[in-house]
Amino acid sequence: MGLLRTAVLLAATLTVGLMAGLYFAFIVAVMPGLARSDDRTFVVAMQRINVAIINGWFLLAFLGGLVFTALAAALHLGAADRRLLPWLVAAFILYAATIVLTRAVNIPLNNELMAAGDPAAIADFGAVRERFEATWVRWNLVRGVAAFASFACLCGALLRR
Repeated sequence: MGLLRTAVLLAATLTVGLMAGLYFAFIVAVMPGLARSDDRTFVVAMQRINVAIINGWFLLAFLGGLVFTALAAALHLGAADRRLLPWLVAAFILYAATIVLTRAVNIPLNNELMAAGDPAAIADFGAVRERFEATWVRWNLVRGVAAFASFACLCGALLRR
């Protein structure tokens, strides 16, 4: 059982770490780079990113972070040594917050951006960008911080394991 607990904790740490890294990449490189582009380039690039990111690898990390963290906590509920449980519960709550934010804010914004239509049919790229960029960037920062904090909790738990 100890090996299973360790393996699941490692899987949780890796998947949440991947997501924290993805959010970090958007915070420090992707969005600042796109901020320097014209409105058409911004909208088209984000539409293409929104399509490309929905793939098995992304979904494995995105949903795996939640599932593996919950499973790691559950496996430690009945353990004689429950010292990791507070770290795992905190990691789960923080990572669950990223899922909630993604579903409540980022996905609706992404859907609105996609609903603007084919770039050839968009009349006002500036208006599309204005409805999207600032809110998406702000909430991506929040979910990035939450994912990093979740990752830090999981690293702490892994080190204590």
